[in-house]
Amino acid sequence: MSKIKIKNSNQKIADILLKIGCVNINFKKKFTLTSGKKSPVYVDCRKLISFPKEREIVINEMAKLIKSKYKNKVLVAGGETAGIPYSSFISHKLKYPMVYIRKQPKGFGKGKLIEGEFKKKSTSILIEDLATDGGSKLHFINSLRKNSLTVKDIYVVFFYNIYPSAKKNLQKMRVNLNYLASWHDILEVSPNYISNIEQLKLEQYISSIENGK
Repeated sequence: MSKIKIKNSNQKIADILLKIGCVNINFKKKFTLTSGKKSPVYVDCRKLISFPKEREIVINEMAKLIKSKYKNKVLVAGGETAGIPYSSFISHKLKYPMVYIRKQPKGFGKGKLIEGEFKKKSTSILIEDLATDGGSKLHFINSLRKNSLTVKDIYVVFFYNIYPSAKKNLQKMRVNLNYLASWHDILEVSPNYISNIEQLKLEQYISSIENGK
């Protein structure tokens, strides 16, 4: 079987995630996602931080995506924990200021929820590693707004983009979710990495989730 060619930047990121083992597929033992959902597939973008060459490609793509909308400096906010390294990489790349958001206020000192220096009413963007149905970002978005920061965009490396509830969750938060790759991009290049049987099972699973089954 001839190797499938990469056609666009989304597929390029998907190919990287597959190549370095960020994409996990196990139909015998399901994974528990951040959202609490059970799934035979799991994407671990944390692994990417250990691969400098591939990581640089991903960060460059995300930086381009951000600059296409935000020409001037904005506050880069990372969510604890996986969002912290990615927000740091982006902040360094674009020379934008950065803060990070705790899941819980610090139990000592000033008891801060947001760490770092920022001015109220500043425009911010939330940086995370991935999103399943978007629901887990609510705490971070609310934390930014409660601290008088404007936020309209989330940027992630990977978005599942298969759960019907995602659109409703994002509308409720009044934010746009920008991503570099999704399961649809994985499906396009995964035949280079998995068997025909696994590919068929993966396609059927993705289709069933999209149809609310």
